[in-house]
Amino acid sequence: MLAKVYSAQLSGLKPEIIEVEVDVAKGLHSFVIVGLPDKAVEEAKERISAAIKNSGFPSPQKGNRKVIVSLAPADLKKEGPVFDLAIALAHLAATKDVNFKPEKKAFLGELALNGDLRPIRGALLLTRKLKLAGFEEIYLPLGNAKEAALIEGIAVYGAKNLREIANHLSPKRLMEGEEGESVMIKIPATPPTPIEYEESPFFLDFADVKGQETAKRGLEIAAAGRHNIALSGPPGTGKTMLAKAFASILPRLDFDEILEITGIHSAAGELGNDLMTTPPFRSPHHTASYVSLVGGGNQPKPGEITLAHRGVLFLDEFPEFDKRVIEALRQPLEDRIIRVARAKGTATFPANFILVAAMNPCPCGNKGTKGKECVCNPGSLARYERKLSGPIVDRIDLWLTAAPVDPSKLSTHTDNQAESPKLRERITQARERQLKRFADSETKIKTNNEMSAKDLKKYAPLGDKETKILNDAAIRLGLSARVYHRLIKIARTIADLADEDEIKDSHLFEAIQYRPKSVI
Repeated sequence: MLAKVYSAQLSGLKPEIIEVEVDVAKGLHSFVIVGLPDKAVEEAKERISAAIKNSGFPSPQKGNRKVIVSLAPADLKKEGPVFDLAIALAHLAATKDVNFKPEKKAFLGELALNGDLRPIRGALLLTRKLKLAGFEEIYLPLGNAKEAALIEGIAVYGAKNLREIANHLSPKRLMEGEEGESVMIKIPATPPTPIEYEESPFFLDFADVKGQETAKRGLEIAAAGRHNIALSGPPGTGKTMLAKAFASILPRLDFDEILEITGIHSAAGELGNDLMTTPPFRSPHHTASYVSLVGGGNQPKPGEITLAHRGVLFLDEFPEFDKRVIEALRQPLEDRIIRVARAKGTATFPANFILVAAMNPCPCGNKGTKGKECVCNPGSLARYERKLSGPIVDRIDLWLTAAPVDPSKLSTHTDNQAESPKLRERITQARERQLKRFADSETKIKTNNEMSAKDLKKYAPLGDKETKILNDAAIRLGLSARVYHRLIKIARTIADLADEDEIKDSHLFEAIQYRPKSVI
């Protein structure tokens, strides 16, 4: 007998709907899976046979049966254990052990040998794809139900094991009730998942950082317009503290952003049991490889750049990263996406993050520091400075200096009243101004940093006085066209924080002061 059910998988971050066909016929026993399966899918036949037997159904290995499993489309590589549940149910349907209508139903899940369902990656992205394709019901492990239930318009059934789903689907599977009558065993549909915003306990408050008022102001501007930042200064001046405090002033994510980053982290296997309701904060070590940062593999998977989407990518000791890794930031900083090309195909991942790059003035950290002597030799100093190319420097909007703090400020006792909530309120208001301004945008931009050169003419026009100031600064400082446009964006953000409709000369002067006189 032949049976067909539906499942889905992720190719990178792209969901694909898969048809699972199972044909069971008399003959010499065999169990074959076709349709470009990888090793994990090939091994599914052993997991499925054991799970079916241990769930109380006749084993596929019992008797003379020839089992053929086809996964379509046949030219798409099938990866992972996500098809276990679909193959098992299709087999049970083909052998008439379970009777149900497979139309508009999808099945996702890995099976343990005892029939239990194990969570899968990317449940949110797969559920959204299935809903858009017209599916009405989705069956998956209980551990994925909360995540999948973020998508409205599709019934989500989370189950503990194969037996529960079989009992739910098949009218023949009955059990005796308390009064002896026959009742069906039904799995309740998971209710829509509410969004509960929680403050991260790992972020510092700006009040915890003593001094560094100029750097704090720059970080406020960066958060309001989603601008990229570089923090430079000797060791121990609070650069890492500022970066961690920066995460505490970012506005809350909206529902679409929560869906987006939850789906990404789910696909990467880093979601856990909680949804992503706060902007992600990624801080890879400076020894991180190119692939771990950018993403890759035979079948490209997202890296740290994509995991920081809608949040912060904090690169401490920035010049200590491999030069190839630093140069890989060019595309995401400009286009807010990253394309990973491999022999088997090209994957495009979202990468709209705020870069916070922290660095010392030299390898030893003492260059230009009062009372300390730089011990770097000319060769190591030159190599250190060459790590940051002109294109990377141009793509970083605000260059902030973290100077040594007067010890008297460190010893000053305050009531340590929270500062971050006040800053976040101001930043949220500035973001709301931007959303209203860009409401008619064809490209659906949300923040000032996303404006193109064409958008600048429409949304951030300059007066004659302001244009002359910017042109003079461009000539005097030798600014590139890219930096020229970025200064307008920063000035627009400063104006938004000041609740001003037009960019004034004071906003431009402040924006210009954040360009570096020297990078390192």
